Amino acid sequence: MRISAIFPVVIGAIALVLVAVIPDSRAQRDVAILEPEEAQAQLERATRESQRADARAARLAREADEATEAADKTARKAASVAAQIQAAEANIAAARARYSLTQADRASLSKRLAERQQPLVRLTAALQTTARRPLALSALQPGSLKDLVYVRAVLDSAVPEIRNRTAALRGELEEGRRLEQQAASELDNLRAGEEELQARRTQLAAIETRQRLASREARGTASREGERALALAEEARDLDGLIGVIGEAAELRRELAALPGPMMRPSNIAAGSGQRSEAVSAPSPSPTPTASNERLAGFQLPVQGRTIAGFGELRDSGLRSTGLELAPAPGAQVVAPASGRIAFAGPYRGFGRIVIIEHPGGWTSLVTGLARVAADVGDEVIAGAPLGVAGRDDASITIELRRDGEPVNPLNFLG
Repeated sequence: MRISAIFPVVIGAIALVLVAVIPDSRAQRDVAILEPEEAQAQLERATRESQRADARAARLAREADEATEAADKTARKAASVAAQIQAAEANIAAARARYSLTQADRASLSKRLAERQQPLVRLTAALQTTARRPLALSALQPGSLKDLVYVRAVLDSAVPEIRNRTAALRGELEEGRRLEQQAASELDNLRAGEEELQARRTQLAAIETRQRLASREARGTASREGERALALAEEARDLDGLIGVIGEAAELRRELAALPGPMMRPSNIAAGSGQRSEAVSAPSPSPTPTASNERLAGFQLPVQGRTIAGFGELRDSGLRSTGLELAPAPGAQVVAPASGRIAFAGPYRGFGRIVIIEHPGGWTSLVTGLARVAADVGDEVIAGAPLGVAGRDDASITIELRRDGEPVNPLNFLG
């Protein structure tokens, strides 16, 4: 092989690698990039949440199909759509996490390529200088033929090694192209998830509208009950006080519900004699249920997201947390943690919009920080029923669970 032919081959092989760069995503969007550790944690959490939400949605959809009463069917359908919304939110979070991990891999690969290209840059410069030197001039100089033979021998042994190294770089460039395609795919998944989320929200809004109209027609006392709840909120000095007075009202309702109904008139009254046979005995009051040995059926967290503060954690205020504080996605769907009755729904003293739910057996749950509430006082809700949505900017949702008025750790009662 002639020396003049060797130089272009070597230089061309190196230049092919040097001019190649890892392309940027063709579908770049304004997506917040997470640190790798945070992205991995979010991916694992979002994957679990998506699977659970999908399972809830499928179960509630089956229950809706099997329901015979229109109100029950509608309630379970709304809960199923809310679960589908939470699944879509989790899928979006997972896609963002995978995109962040892909971008981290691309950045690492770009750094490795930059480090490995430096020696090749210097070698290319040297070879180009030698290649520009005329062969005839080298032959006329003393010792040039000997030098040419030496250069030829060096190149014969160096070219295979150069080709091996450039082949390895080509392999990493192929990996870069694969990562580029993966990033574009994750952006497509993100876009599809956002479209599905919007469609589900529109579907849920239509169901909620029908549900609310039907509920108002069925409950003529709804406005009076809501006004009573607002009056209790004004009387309560703080959130604990509000939960306390609502708990007292719930206890009174349970006691009244346990009282016997009106005594039925005996059917065998002696005509005209004024004599009555033995009076029919009234049924004895049923005992008020307690939560001593009961678990809260079907309990779940009201929203998906990272835990900011755990139960019992010492806060900046010096007080320990009596619930869980979660950081959901902006505008995330918030659902009822368990079946029960809405005792309060609305804004309250710096806690945003809150919802208090009375559950059977002396249980009470409190959800705070909602930006919008989609429930009314007096509504009977099932586990997973939509309660509203989280805020858009640095939103946090707090869930408290109480048994006979005492705060307990919600994580111990997850279904």
